[in-house]
Amino acid sequence: MRYTGAKTKRLAIVTAVADYNRRQRMASLVRHLGTCKDLLTTEELMQMREADGPAPS
Repeated sequence: MRYTGAKTKRLAIVTAVADYNRRQRMASLVRHLGTCKDLLTTEELMQMREADGPAPS
């Protein structure tokens, strides 16, 4: 309850479980980091945008 700012034990547990689930989802996404071969790098994306010219207004 000290770290969550919760007023009740129930709210502290609900907050802790939600945080745990969020961290687990992020950990599962990190496993896929850098595994997509078709994804553009930042440099490639910037070069494409420069070649296309300014965006229409």
